[in-house]
Amino acid sequence: MCGICGKLNFNRQNPVGQGLLRQMMDMIQHRGPDGSGEFLSGPVGLGHRRLSIIDLDTGGQPMSNEDGTVWVVYNGEIYNFHELRTELEEKGHHFKSTTDTEVIVHLYEELGDQCVARLRGMFAFALWDERKQRLLLARDRVGVKPLYYTNTGKSLIFASEIKSLLVDPDVERRVNPHAIDRFLTYYYLPGNETLFDGIFKLDPGHYLTVQDGRTSVEQYWDLRFEIPPCPPSFDEAVDVLRELLSRTVKDHMISDVPVGVLLSGGVDSTGILSYATQHADRPMHTFTMGFSGANFQDERPYAKLASQKFGTIHHEISMSANDFREFLPKYVWHMEEPVCEPPAIALYFVSQLARQSSVKVLLSGEGGDEAFGGYQTYRNLLILEKLKSACGPAKGLLRLGFQALGHAGYKRIGQYANLVEPTLAEYYLSRTATPYTPFNQRKPELYNKEFAAFLDMQSSGIPTRRLFEQVSDQPLLNRMLYVDTKTWLPDDLLVKADKMTMAASVELRVPLLDYRVLEFAASLPLHYKVNGWKLKRILKAALVETVPQEILNRKKTGFPVPYDDWMRKEMKDFVFDTILATNAGLDSYFCKEALTNLLQSHQKGKGYSKEVFSLLVLALWHQQFAGLSPSPFESVN
Repeated sequence: MCGICGKLNFNRQNPVGQGLLRQMMDMIQHRGPDGSGEFLSGPVGLGHRRLSIIDLDTGGQPMSNEDGTVWVVYNGEIYNFHELRTELEEKGHHFKSTTDTEVIVHLYEELGDQCVARLRGMFAFALWDERKQRLLLARDRVGVKPLYYTNTGKSLIFASEIKSLLVDPDVERRVNPHAIDRFLTYYYLPGNETLFDGIFKLDPGHYLTVQDGRTSVEQYWDLRFEIPPCPPSFDEAVDVLRELLSRTVKDHMISDVPVGVLLSGGVDSTGILSYATQHADRPMHTFTMGFSGANFQDERPYAKLASQKFGTIHHEISMSANDFREFLPKYVWHMEEPVCEPPAIALYFVSQLARQSSVKVLLSGEGGDEAFGGYQTYRNLLILEKLKSACGPAKGLLRLGFQALGHAGYKRIGQYANLVEPTLAEYYLSRTATPYTPFNQRKPELYNKEFAAFLDMQSSGIPTRRLFEQVSDQPLLNRMLYVDTKTWLPDDLLVKADKMTMAASVELRVPLLDYRVLEFAASLPLHYKVNGWKLKRILKAALVETVPQEILNRKKTGFPVPYDDWMRKEMKDFVFDTILATNAGLDSYFCKEALTNLLQSHQKGKGYSKEVFSLLVLALWHQQFAGLSPSPFESVN
């Protein structure tokens, strides 16, 4: 696990400066505190910061082929590198290390750009072909590892983190105002745009090439829902899944340093632990988080139950409101993208605990819900769509029924009234948002006149509408799973997972997002995943013999960080002062009176915790990345 960065000048007579490259590397030192390396050759420079995980002695980067004509810097882990190495050695390639990095170089020599399709793992890499004067950037299928880039017209600059790009004086730092609206629409930023105008994410499952000043982006993988004509029986599929999970977790434990497990006390992380202990050659370390204060849901008893079941060396840490508040500016600095993800702060502290316990690699249960249908949203919307279909022309009565239940005190049921008329593709922005979530409903009063006039707010939902078009022939469940796998997963959960663990110089691995697991899940009949009220049916069946029943049958809660309570009490003054401050930058977009009303409504317990946290993130983002050039919106007005 590492951080990478680099630059390619389109003018071959313009060399990349060593000083600039080292500044870019220094900016991401936290991703790789164990060492650094660089490659400079005329118009190209590749930089690398190393967190030593595999081949501690000879795995330094940048790494080249035998004659120094192909160079690579790489961030991630290739889990099938042993079999690829054997295959390449049989074809006559010679290796000088035992690291997975070198496999990429020789595989490129054999297959060119298509080498990416043979790699199984999480990765982002940059490869320079000296003979062809050609740069190849690639990102793993699901987007576990980040990769950002910008084209200045004179050069292509890339890095694992945006702040590394901003070091280059050629990169003009401008706010992307459309991204602000999109963030408030989704509570994260779906797609390849960032909050910086002109800086992009390389999409998961894509690679980018640059040659002679021309840039091209190609897709090499997508999630396909292809159920075979004669699918296996449920019991047969359970057996296949158990074997697949066992092999996948074993592969994800490849390491020359200790491996631990992030234990939330939920089904997925406990299931990962059950397989990890089967393959471990030493006692496993497990880590979990609790919270200081009364009346907070505590995951620690369930995590401790799992730890005792599998005999791990268990570590716990508690976080207070003060810890949460003090880390918030660092949260924004490390995340770089606005994401409404309060549990990310807890993830940083528990990752730091792992690092202090000499564990540099953590396994996590992320991805089980997106692969196997684990969110209650999926079940509820499937039921809603069935009711809408059954009612036919009488859908209006269904809407009235939901409204009546809402007025009777069943607010969670009443919220479905708005979803009766629109189709799934019109209202499902992702599992976090619909056109009727608070930000989307209150935009007309929140935005000032200038900002509202500048925006085409109908365009904010484009990322998910385009995805729905690609799977329009699929059943409803698969459409939701596809949208979340392509947006919510890489642009919220995984960016949080990478940035927060790397901020603590720890590598996080997600076995349930191995593409073989995703493809297997996508090939299953729908009722193997969601069946009536049952969620994640097949995954739970695969784990029934190993995961304690108290965990297997508990209601899904997510990771319950009590930030709503903290923001209304211990953090009240900090929240008001930060969001309403003159240097928060929010007055360019919002009406101050409307912001104040929203904060006061939250104080009175009327919800809006996600909205307040999102505004807090935006305000801190403006402070953290001060000195931005005027945005296109500001220059127009």
